[in-house]
Amino acid sequence: MTDPTASPSQAERTGARRLVSGVFWNALGRGLPLLLALALTPVLVHLMGLERWGLFTLALAMVGVFGVFDLGIGPALTRALSERIEHGDRREASRLVGAALAALGGLACLVAAVFWAILPWLVTRALNVPEALQAEALAAFRVLAVAAPLIVVNAALWGVLSAHQRFAAANLATLPVAVMYYVGPVLVLLVWQSLVGVMLALVACRLANTLSYAWLVRRDLPGFGVGRLRDVLPLLRIGGWMTAGSLLNQGLIYADRFLIGAVLTLAAVAHYATPLDLVLRMWILPVAVAQALLPAMAGAFRSDPTATANLLRRGGLIVLALTLPPCLLLAAEGDLLLRLWLGRDFAAEGGAVLRILGAGILFSCMAYAPNVLLEAIGRPDVAAKFLLAQLVVFLPLSALLLWRFGIEGAAVAWALRCAADFSGKLYFAQRLYPAARMAARGLVAPAIAAGVGLAFLLQFQHPGVMAALAAATLAAVLALAWPLLDGDERALLRRPWRARQLLRGRPA
Repeated sequence: MTDPTASPSQAERTGARRLVSGVFWNALGRGLPLLLALALTPVLVHLMGLERWGLFTLALAMVGVFGVFDLGIGPALTRALSERIEHGDRREASRLVGAALAALGGLACLVAAVFWAILPWLVTRALNVPEALQAEALAAFRVLAVAAPLIVVNAALWGVLSAHQRFAAANLATLPVAVMYYVGPVLVLLVWQSLVGVMLALVACRLANTLSYAWLVRRDLPGFGVGRLRDVLPLLRIGGWMTAGSLLNQGLIYADRFLIGAVLTLAAVAHYATPLDLVLRMWILPVAVAQALLPAMAGAFRSDPTATANLLRRGGLIVLALTLPPCLLLAAEGDLLLRLWLGRDFAAEGGAVLRILGAGILFSCMAYAPNVLLEAIGRPDVAAKFLLAQLVVFLPLSALLLWRFGIEGAAVAWALRCAADFSGKLYFAQRLYPAARMAARGLVAPAIAAGVGLAFLLQFQHPGVMAALAAATLAAVLALAWPLLDGDERALLRRPWRARQLLRGRPA
């Protein structure tokens, strides 16, 4: 009888079945809560009123700030555990998890205590909360402070499940909690018009998430105990660079909004930021791919460079296949989509911005594949330093194009930066991991074809011409990507309805 706790072989961990399954479950786990949030937002605004809703959005932002204090331990733990799983060091891996949880838990409690202490000043002075809501806001935010340790511990536990590639179990456990994260406040507000009740519901969801993750990881941590805290230092180094890269990326995303506000008007900020927020939703797809790639790459990059290079190739092509069709739609019909969503006046100002950003987001998505290879081989510092260089180069360029061409110029600068981000990370990935050189070079031609097609689409308004250009772009990308595919992948494209047989190891 097969031991259910036995580690899977390297071929299984790097195979198509694990990768596609991981992408599917990660996309489902992120996508469904997003759709639910979009659907319930009008309901929550109506039940709370604008002032409480504003406080609620600030609370969600603070939850994101708490997440920074995991110091990147989640993905760093995924990487470290994947290497240990590959070498069969399960007990050492368990002790590493114990040490990481102890360190993170202590840090999170300290952060929560500091947050609790400054809350009176934050509520009464910094946030300018109306006096009638100050007591309620203070109590609600104090409830939220309790969630700080849960948020960072959840990130670490997700890293453990990711390292063991248990994406189906992790997302199935997360989905009910994620649903209640939005449904819970609605139910509470029906009987108790208070932010305190809403925050209690959110903390209960976080606690349920922690308990479900802890239940799932118990079988993967034999001999669990608190190891040496100095073993966490390498995780902090790699995780710190991952966090720095994430913060720099967020800075690059939001900096142009402040530039627009300084140079133009708040209305211009809205006409730029709304299309940008819309296209950034597409990150769900490459993030799902990256989460599935990281444990497989980290476990194989030392012992099986061929499999690791194949993961880069396959991951890049999957991202391209998933994101190119919606990018073509946005580049061709972004103004129409914006008119249907927000009205003719908004589309007149922001439609061109959405079309340009829709073209640029393709390269932002494709950058995830080489970025995750840099993380897997332990070089997230390269990605972070490269993002810092982008900050130095593209902020002045964005300001110049904004001054010369308005918000459309800022959108062009953003799209150019996305293309540079993908190109640079692909270059550094193959430079630092020579085994992936051919795989990286293979991705260049399809990416260029996609970029040229999107650029041409931006020049036309006639529906027939744009449809022909979109079809030609898809055909060109497929023709250039076809030689990169292996036999199973080509068979799957010919007969996609037999995907299940392929993933089970049978001929398609």
